[in-house]
Amino acid sequence: MVTLQIDNQMVTVPEGTTILDAAAKIGIPIPKLCYLKDINEIAACRVCAVELEGKQRLITSCNNVVQEGMVIRTNSHKVRAHRRNTIQLILSQHDCKCATCVRSGNCSLQAIANDLNIYEVPFGERIERQPWDRTFPLIRDSAKCIKCMRCVQVCDKIQGLNVWDMEGTGSRSTVNVSKSRTIKQADCSLCGQCITHCPVGAVYERDDTEKVWDAIDNEKKVVVAQIAPAVRTAWGEAFGLPPEEATVGKMMDALKRMGVDYVFDTTFSADLTIMEEANEFLERYKNGATRSRPMFTSCCPGWIRFAKSQYPHLVSQLSTAKSPQQMFGAVMKSYFAEQIGVKPESIFTLSIMPCVAKKGESEMELFYKEYAGKDIDAVLTTREFTRMLRSAHIRPETLEERTSDSIMHTGSGAGVIFGATGGVMEAALRTAYFLVMGKNPEPDAFSVVRATSQQAGITEAEFSLGGAVVRAAVVSGLGNTRALIDKIEKGEVQYDFVEVMACPGGCVGGGGQPIHDGEERAFERGKNLYFLDKNAVVRFSHENKDIQTLYETYMESPLSHKAHQLLHTDHNRWEMPRNPNR
Repeated sequence: MVTLQIDNQMVTVPEGTTILDAAAKIGIPIPKLCYLKDINEIAACRVCAVELEGKQRLITSCNNVVQEGMVIRTNSHKVRAHRRNTIQLILSQHDCKCATCVRSGNCSLQAIANDLNIYEVPFGERIERQPWDRTFPLIRDSAKCIKCMRCVQVCDKIQGLNVWDMEGTGSRSTVNVSKSRTIKQADCSLCGQCITHCPVGAVYERDDTEKVWDAIDNEKKVVVAQIAPAVRTAWGEAFGLPPEEATVGKMMDALKRMGVDYVFDTTFSADLTIMEEANEFLERYKNGATRSRPMFTSCCPGWIRFAKSQYPHLVSQLSTAKSPQQMFGAVMKSYFAEQIGVKPESIFTLSIMPCVAKKGESEMELFYKEYAGKDIDAVLTTREFTRMLRSAHIRPETLEERTSDSIMHTGSGAGVIFGATGGVMEAALRTAYFLVMGKNPEPDAFSVVRATSQQAGITEAEFSLGGAVVRAAVVSGLGNTRALIDKIEKGEVQYDFVEVMACPGGCVGGGGQPIHDGEERAFERGKNLYFLDKNAVVRFSHENKDIQTLYETYMESPLSHKAHQLLHTDHNRWEMPRNPNR
């Protein structure tokens, strides 16, 4: 243990602790911009500099460790002058039009500048403006970039994709897409982790809210919305609402007040996905197709983009089942359209998702003999939904509980846990067990696949189904996924069924979720989904009455010809840019 003094307070911390963490332990928050623990500790911004007694120069607190007897000042005249000068220099190269910035009010640079009472910049303005294709789901505004390197490090160290890099030297150094590519030429998975880890508004999702407002205002359109499981765990964070008050029922009420005609829960189509995917897995397993390589889940479009760009030879191992989002759209433009007596082309399908990759997925031609256009017409992230709520002047405290509309009213607890890593696997195994054994397992029989901590990346388990052993693995985060696939390729491990989620922790940690700089909330949000599952009336996808009715009256049975037409896809119908290093 090491004892030192920080701002006249004595503190004792373990050897190797940074000055930044030591100060935080006694309630002294040292401002920072570039720092991300264990990811970006390069002291590039120098905002966290502090004064060490006996040393002429200031030292950065994020990457200097404590030593016995240190006397540190975090707010001396020298430190404040340095900090103000540093922030003013950063602001001179930053587009400071905060009123039109998507991160206004939730920007670390803005907050620090306000705390330092900086209301003017004495340096000449020099703002970099690079061209960008704003039709792409992910947008980078070079005029906002502060060159903190966070996006580079998150993409490299956590997701292992190396989409971003520094280019140029000296004062001309900047962040851009690596290897002189455009973003459309890059093997970007659209996971959006660069967005949620950016301290400013330099990276953000394409805003599609006006497209949705236009559809709502169009009298010829029937707007049908779905709400993904992970969104209910997070939307209330933007308004300071506790989880028990930020319910999916209130989200449905908000969408209805905005003018949406029909509102549904994606847990319905998650249950539909399980019916198709569980049956598909059992069919492949019985045929011996999983002996050499496993069947991979196909619910996560970020993972699909990753697989197609990094391991294209594994595309045949992907489940052909569409994601719950896409299944929802297919059912809405076929079965539902018939039920309400409207033409499929009159239906405008809207998804509220925790994900940026879902925007890309909705634009892909994943349909086969579809009834009208694409499955999904617009995707809004959780952040876009909360912005829409504000623009409609709807106060969250006035929202009331509302249930989803018929005929796709019911959703199971198995569908709810789709939003957490391991949830798809657990839900599929519950139904696979029933299909093999003819009876339900205990609802939590497969809970071993759940993540046990924020850092849990890979979970392995073996289960017995009718005397046969099923080897399963669950992985989240694309860096972890690469490590797992490389082991599979080398023959070091062998599985029958693998679930992959591109974002660490699953959809609850998606790139479209509310941003809390320096915090990772995926694990806590996931606990909320498991709580909802435990208290659900129906906990098995195959017991969803509305799903049963859909098959009886329209789809016939899982994996039927019509089910294949509407609920499955050919992953080879579209291409991804390949990783230039593989």
